[in-house]
Amino acid sequence: MQQVGSKAILAGARLVDPRMLPVPLLPPRRKLANRVGRAWVMHRRSFMRGFAAIVAIAGIAAVYELREPIGVGMMTLGEIAQGEFADAGFAIGEISISGQSLTGEQAIFDALGVAPNTSSVGFDVEAARQRVAKLEAVESVSIRKSYPGDLTVDIIEKVPVARWRVDGVTFLVDAAGDQIGEDKGAYGDLPLVIGDGAANDALAMIRALDQFPSLSDGLVALSRIADRRWDLIYDTGLRVQLPEQGVAQALRRLESYQTDYRLLDRNVTQIDLRVDNVVAVRPAKTEEDKDE
Repeated sequence: MQQVGSKAILAGARLVDPRMLPVPLLPPRRKLANRVGRAWVMHRRSFMRGFAAIVAIAGIAAVYELREPIGVGMMTLGEIAQGEFADAGFAIGEISISGQSLTGEQAIFDALGVAPNTSSVGFDVEAARQRVAKLEAVESVSIRKSYPGDLTVDIIEKVPVARWRVDGVTFLVDAAGDQIGEDKGAYGDLPLVIGDGAANDALAMIRALDQFPSLSDGLVALSRIADRRWDLIYDTGLRVQLPEQGVAQALRRLESYQTDYRLLDRNVTQIDLRVDNVVAVRPAKTEEDKDE
């Protein structure tokens, strides 16, 4: 094989400025293909991310549009499953409730949400427990399922500490002053409080009175005055006005007056203890006073 040197190659050549050479014209399609190819090579990763984002948005939009049909379908399947379990002998048939006295059974049944075709398999115990726990007199509740179709509900109710009469209706209130039911006559031994705001402060007043048992004889009501202080109302019509501050001291003085002078048994209609170390009384009108 004959070797040809570089000088032989360049012998017939001539120097030409590359910028002077003609540029071949490419067809429009070829130009577009070149640009697309160049952009894909340089920005391929960005294109892939954008495409993935578009696909994700399209998927979310499709699910959103189908949300109602999907929801209806799931509910239908749930109802079918409930019915199948119920037909198979797993329908809730017996509900045992214990511990309630202030809470009506119908209110508990409504909160449980048990329908004729509710199966014990699909019954949500925790959801039912939360609904029953929201009833005003319920302190806590536990619910147990016993297959095939028994439900046991054990309720612990709040403890009433007083009766509160407002607008002609007497409610039972707990230690926090919350209404926990209506008094239908079974709690007549509880103290009766009346007046706006009486329920909120009833427990403090009741505990103060517990320190002076002799003052409870014949006491029929504790009246809240302007949501600031209390009056004691006795079955004789006597009203004892207590101060806004220093209630314990006033009750102690009243107990002393009762021990020494039987003041509560006197023929008086009002005893005013609102001023410290001062007792004012209003005698009841006699027959002579009425004639005048």
